[in-house]
Amino acid sequence: MSRYVVDTNVPIVANGRPDPDSRPPSIECRESAVRFLMDLLNRHTVLLDIEGAIQAEYRHKLNPQGQPGVGDRFFQVVLHSSPDRVERVELPKRPDGEYADLPQSLIDAGFDLSDRKFAALARREGVPVFNATDSDWIEHSATLDDEQIQVEQLCGCDQARWFAP
Repeated sequence: MSRYVVDTNVPIVANGRPDPDSRPPSIECRESAVRFLMDLLNRHTVLLDIEGAIQAEYRHKLNPQGQPGVGDRFFQVVLHSSPDRVERVELPKRPDGEYADLPQSLIDAGFDLSDRKFAALARREGVPVFNATDSDWIEHSATLDDEQIQVEQLCGCDQARWFAP
């Protein structure tokens, strides 16, 4: 069973809603996010930090009732699932508050504060982080590659194809 880190934009896109400050996702992008989440819920494990930073971000953007979208259903499973579907991992912080597993090169490059927990967890566990429509993962791809943080782009790297016309 594979283990994955899932950026919050993936379930948002699966719901068909726009990520903050952007347009609604394209049909192709939404379908990709839905297929991924359905497969993840059926056959894989999502990783979260024990402190709850990832779950708190999900809670802020998704409906814990599990409706109306597939992304909301994903969040409901995260909240109520068995250990074979959700694994909580220790994600220690440095004295300055940054994640211990987050490479300094990403901090120095100005990598988005809200994405740092996903990158740190993916690096700590040696698993991919999945993204749909967050451009930070593309803008910092060289540094992420250098630091051996694997990013799977569910909607591809052509940002023009991410959103509905």
